[in-house]
Amino acid sequence: MQEQLQRAIAPYRDAVDYVEIRVEQSEQTAISFRGEQLDAVDRSLSLAGGIRACHQGGWSFVTFNGLAELEDRIEAAISQARLVGKDTTSLAPLEPIQDYVAVELGRDPRGLSLLEKRQLIAEYNRLLLEYDPRIQTTMVGYRDRFGITYFVNSTGSCIVQERLDISARFGAIARGDEGVVRQGFESVHSRSDYDALVGIEERVLGAAKRAVTQLEAKSVKGGQHTVVLDPYLAGVFIHEAFGHLSEADFVYENPRMQELLTLGKPMAIPQLNVIDDATLPGLPGTLHYDDEGVPAQRKYLIKDGILSQRLHSRETAGKMQEALTGNARAINATYPPIVRMTNTAIEPGDCSFEDMIGDIDEGVYAVRMLGGQTNGEMFTFAAGEGYMIRNGKIAEPVSDVTLTGNVFQTLKDIDAIGNDTLYVSGGCGKGGQMPLAVSVGGPHVRIKDVVVGGR
Repeated sequence: MQEQLQRAIAPYRDAVDYVEIRVEQSEQTAISFRGEQLDAVDRSLSLAGGIRACHQGGWSFVTFNGLAELEDRIEAAISQARLVGKDTTSLAPLEPIQDYVAVELGRDPRGLSLLEKRQLIAEYNRLLLEYDPRIQTTMVGYRDRFGITYFVNSTGSCIVQERLDISARFGAIARGDEGVVRQGFESVHSRSDYDALVGIEERVLGAAKRAVTQLEAKSVKGGQHTVVLDPYLAGVFIHEAFGHLSEADFVYENPRMQELLTLGKPMAIPQLNVIDDATLPGLPGTLHYDDEGVPAQRKYLIKDGILSQRLHSRETAGKMQEALTGNARAINATYPPIVRMTNTAIEPGDCSFEDMIGDIDEGVYAVRMLGGQTNGEMFTFAAGEGYMIRNGKIAEPVSDVTLTGNVFQTLKDIDAIGNDTLYVSGGCGKGGQMPLAVSVGGPHVRIKDVVVGGR
């Protein structure tokens, strides 16, 4: 395949400033249950690709579903780029790379029958349904996908990357006596081994336990509180509220954010370090090369409390005259790469959880995430679970915990960072491309004066 793509692009190397071809072959299985019903079983094979060309600053993107039309589609991409280009192409320089990245396999799901996969997920679904009579229904899904992406460009790079994702998501919905409805979720992900989903009964049941526990919770009293975020919610917060602000396409097009996000600016206490790291092993956002062929890296968005880096594509790095970071990503080869996060997290600090809550007379412990939204520098998150902190101890469960604030002020209000850490898998949305495989992580984090809204 790579030789065929190299031959196809060769005649057009000088026709425009830049051209690239990405082709992706994939095979996928998906199984889902809703309550007692088997909702869907899907098995698919695909081959598709995209061609991106740039000339005088003008970009074009053309997709295709078969290699027979490749030459025509390359010519279409080039003619469109020539039509729209009116300026100067600015791409950060990158030396040509030749590489093949293979998956290190454990138990390969492609060697298992559809029946075996369905039986495993059906058993987990049964456990959730039978956990408690207050469990009304479930939402359980399984997915495995193996893909090979071929990338060639007009500057001589040729990169082939294999990728395997195996995941399962477990949701339970509980209803109380007074019609109160609560939800609990759990997810499991592996980049290499089907057996990561085997023998996880207790973890699966965590979804049902959380839903039932929250039925007894009373609505939290609204107001300003000292809030402790669990690692899951701390990771989601830093991804949603700050990570997207670090994506250079957003900053480049927004003069106000250029002022607020000047590199070298103090953002938080010196103990706060925020990373975006595509090199961490085995996580959903881990990769060797991004979708422009740039090597993956570990970046410090905030280092010792100081704004240190932002995330780039080749174009944003060229226009802003900053270093490449390897953050141009697309959900598949039929979408153009845009600036996206990989594995984004707060690095652990030195505070134990006991010390973090020990001097809080009254506060809120916010756990997991139910939903939320961001609007520029403002955010609102709904926690999946909540507990009061009283006299330095975790106390009764509370519900309807909604956290609201300005991200820049909230970063300044972080006053303790835990010595633990946890990464969880996620799917990120941006520019019509969702879900992109990422992970979020962090330790427990304590924040003072958070606006907490109840029912």
